[in-house]
Amino acid sequence: MSNSDTPAPISRRRMLAGGIALTGLALSRSARAEPPPAQAKPAAGLGPHAERFVQDCISANQGSEPQAAVLEVLKRAVRTPRAMLTAVGEPHEAGITVLHRSKTLTILNAAWTPQMNLMPHNHLLWANIGIYTGREDNILWHRAPKRIEAVGAKALFEGDVVSLPSDVIHSVTNPLLRFAGGIHIYGGDFFATTRSQWNAETLAEEPSDGAVIRKMFERENERFRRKP
Repeated sequence: MSNSDTPAPISRRRMLAGGIALTGLALSRSARAEPPPAQAKPAAGLGPHAERFVQDCISANQGSEPQAAVLEVLKRAVRTPRAMLTAVGEPHEAGITVLHRSKTLTILNAAWTPQMNLMPHNHLLWANIGIYTGREDNILWHRAPKRIEAVGAKALFEGDVVSLPSDVIHSVTNPLLRFAGGIHIYGGDFFATTRSQWNAETLAEEPSDGAVIRKMFERENERFRRKP
């Protein structure tokens, strides 16, 4: 794991060549969440640490290199994963909680049930991800003549961050027998952006929207509750 000061966003060439530059991470500044869309839960009374973190992200996003600047805030925020976990709360079900939403920045707290899988998907926005509990295993994909193809993989552990370019396609797995949680930050309005996902069995491209995401998380929570 690299501890370099400011990892740059990953270009497609770097991704194809072999992987994602990671950095270790702690906490910063915030604002009250804007009214969220139907598929996501609003943040219920952010504590002072989480509010400072969000406000720091908003301020960093106003600079000339917003992704790199926001990544530095995220690095500090998860450098001590327990502090972020305390700030946003222990995950008990799959879901996404909106910490901030605007036309230029979306900050989500994403939680994954044990052994949850998310099919390949794109964002069409730059993304910074920081893990504060558990683990996320990423498979990186790119478009090929007939369908997408896997080109790399990277495991993100507690305290790790990653910077993804706007054209990235990735799938995510929580391989652990406990919940995983991470802060996902996007350089735009995540919920107002029409995206794609790829069928887990056929890898056929399909449209992705809030209703699809909501149903996926509902199914994962049902699966988790049914487990003996």
